[in-house]
Amino acid sequence: MSKRREANDVGLMKTPHSQQSRNALSRVVSGIDEADAGQRYNVEEADNKFPQPDSYSSSIAPADRKVISWTEGDPENPYNWSVTRKVNVVCIGMLVVVNSTMGSSLPSNAIPAISTYFNITSSYAKILPISMYLVGYILGPILFGPLSESYGRKGIMISTFFGFTVFTMACALAPNYPALLIFRILTGINASSPIAVVGGMYADVYNDPVTRGRAMATFMGGTCIGPIITPAISGFVAPSLGWRWVFWIGLIVAGVSWIPMFWLPETYGPILLARRAAHLRKTTGNPNIFAPIELEKKGWKQMATVTLTRPLRMLFFELIVLATCLYLSLAYGIFYMYFEAYPIIFQDIYGHSLGVSGLMFIPIAGGTIAAIAVFLWYDSFLRKAQAQNKPWTLKEESQRLPLACIGGPMYVIALFWLGWTANKDIHWAVPMLAGLPFGMGFVLIFMALLNYLTDAYEIFAASAMAAASCARSIAGAVLPFAATPMYHRLGVAWASSLLGFLSLGMCVIPFLFLWKGDRIRAGSRFCIYLKEKKEKELAHLEQEREVRRLNEGLVEEKV
Repeated sequence: MSKRREANDVGLMKTPHSQQSRNALSRVVSGIDEADAGQRYNVEEADNKFPQPDSYSSSIAPADRKVISWTEGDPENPYNWSVTRKVNVVCIGMLVVVNSTMGSSLPSNAIPAISTYFNITSSYAKILPISMYLVGYILGPILFGPLSESYGRKGIMISTFFGFTVFTMACALAPNYPALLIFRILTGINASSPIAVVGGMYADVYNDPVTRGRAMATFMGGTCIGPIITPAISGFVAPSLGWRWVFWIGLIVAGVSWIPMFWLPETYGPILLARRAAHLRKTTGNPNIFAPIELEKKGWKQMATVTLTRPLRMLFFELIVLATCLYLSLAYGIFYMYFEAYPIIFQDIYGHSLGVSGLMFIPIAGGTIAAIAVFLWYDSFLRKAQAQNKPWTLKEESQRLPLACIGGPMYVIALFWLGWTANKDIHWAVPMLAGLPFGMGFVLIFMALLNYLTDAYEIFAASAMAAASCARSIAGAVLPFAATPMYHRLGVAWASSLLGFLSLGMCVIPFLFLWKGDRIRAGSRFCIYLKEKKEKELAHLEQEREVRRLNEGLVEEKV
């Protein structure tokens, strides 16, 4: 095959001279209001990973520059990968997420042993091994979500999982309490990577909302089941083998997980195109072949002012992201408050041991499994309704948010159930079973809202997920400090009721999205850009098909 033929087969496009850079980063950083909406749109367009052929801004922009793109049915496009390869990505992503979330609550029931070993008496200091890990969750997504959109998913995932493994081992070897806390925050920073990146990986390989939603369901199952199983592990291991063995078990799980990690492929399309462009430059001898991502401005200034600030800009200037983060933050904070509340209920009131009180979390895992079943049922129901052309299915909000409308009230009921049945005169199984609607409601809320973020922001999904992860991790790190004082002062019943009333107020958010979500998206600069981009791509694809049909007709006439 000739060099020219090889270049044509991968979809090379000639681009005109670059236009003047439309940079409004100073406006973005200093603050964006309604009057600056046009400039903000230009920033996002220039920072996007799939720039339009007529809007590049780069120092390497000769007149004969050629920019490659995916051709229809390209086997190297992650959307066109085999089912087996896509399932491999889903399974590895879930495995890493389980490691990450297991680490968050790993020392929960080992805290008494750790406190005794290091002579820690402050009730607030005892919470730090969990909270410091979640502080890492705050910092990590700000870096890893956007960086994965600039440098690819695989490198970020491999490097951070290596850091997670190393610092988990460091926790097991910690010589003193400050060292343990430092290692916990470093472990948490590295563990936050899959929380922010895996959703983007799934969006990379699944362009169909059905399969992408099912993949996200497994992701959410991993984020919930991970922290639930570790209290029982630490509760039984720490008293018998010592608290260090809790971290050694975490290290063993991470070590085993490295085996499938070696088969993790790069899923980010722009990076794969960049590799193809490099190969073409080498094989064709043409130095002017580029992938879109190679033409973007890079450097620390660009990274600091655009790439790394994107999750924060989405958090503060995108109403959908802001409202979603508020709801998820409260739900997530309450989830981690349970690691302080359950010992008060099941150890102080019912007199259970550390290990047995850890088993009280099992119904939450059962609720998680039930939530996945409900998700699959609703997904099937939705597909049938779409096949019948039901009008309500045409609205994007109807495809995801009804699950949050179910999960929200269940979450509220679970909080009141736990609070008002935790009594010595009532069997311990009754408050324990409140974990079923709690786990079910928690996962349904997260499934619905995170899927909605992924669908709404698509190529910006990793940044949207990073914003959500950062916000909820702040709540997860801070709220547990209030748990013990609140439960002691208000009592179990009214402390749980207070959380129930707050959750009841947040229940309004998915209903508000169902009512006005399309109008909110219509005012979003990210969503506007994505809509226009799709329209241009469809027009370009139709143009290519028309040219192909004309060429085929000319060939037939000559024959």
